[in-house]
Amino acid sequence: MNAAFPIRYIDPVFRPPSEAESLILPVTDGCSWNKCSFCEMYTAPQKKFRARDEAETLETIRRCGERFGSDIRRVFLADGDALVLPTRRLLDTLAAIREHLPAVRRVSSYCLPRNLRRKSVEELRELAAAGLSIAYVGAESGDDEVLARVNKGETFASTADALDKLQQAGIRRSVMILNGLGGTSLSRQHAENSARLANATQPEYLATLVVSFPQGDARFRAGFPEWQACDQRELFVEMERFVSALELRRTVFRSDHVSNRLVLKGSLGAEKDRLLNEIRAAIASPEAAKLRPVWQRGL
Repeated sequence: MNAAFPIRYIDPVFRPPSEAESLILPVTDGCSWNKCSFCEMYTAPQKKFRARDEAETLETIRRCGERFGSDIRRVFLADGDALVLPTRRLLDTLAAIREHLPAVRRVSSYCLPRNLRRKSVEELRELAAAGLSIAYVGAESGDDEVLARVNKGETFASTADALDKLQQAGIRRSVMILNGLGGTSLSRQHAENSARLANATQPEYLATLVVSFPQGDARFRAGFPEWQACDQRELFVEMERFVSALELRRTVFRSDHVSNRLVLKGSLGAEKDRLLNEIRAAIASPEAAKLRPVWQRGL
């Protein structure tokens, strides 16, 4: 942390696409699990997991208040899983945000399901009352076989339990599924069980990304050697199977991350038929579909 800027960042820094206008506030460095074979976000040596010193966090918030005043409306608690911290520490952090950044109306965080096992619904309600309003949960898949192959450290049941706890506490859930994660051999069960997870938990937000390996797939294939990547048509077919199986009442759906060639946005279930028609059109006539050019994906 220097005199010119109140926050000490350790590169690389990640945040959800919808947090583009948020103040990124590190309360931890790295990811407390960091064993998922598909994830490259926190593998850099400088991103070894640790909790930030509490005094540094509180001082950072105070200095942000001095620097930015009432200009900050949203705060994202970084890095990979702020909710691994004890509830008391999180409450103190949220209290400091209220005191020094009084214009903030939304505080969010990534969330690993495993780290909610130690938190009760009542604790999560305290966090919600203190200002934590949305948790981003990388479910990746609802299929236990896929989750085991990619060393996610979670199951359908553990993810569903975490999502249910958040819902009971009044914290909105944004769930992410990785299109193509099961490869060609597990594509069907990946799609169907991921939809089953969403149906069982009814998240407020649901998004899909396409699995990709900008740094190479050697680490991933070491635990899943028979994995074969889905081609573009197979990815669309998997998406069609996934959306077809969704039975959501009121969920904002987004498949517009840079990894997706077919951009999809809508409300489920109100716009399910329209979304399915767009996917099926891309399967039938990809040359006529409005696909994102490969060069724009920037992975």
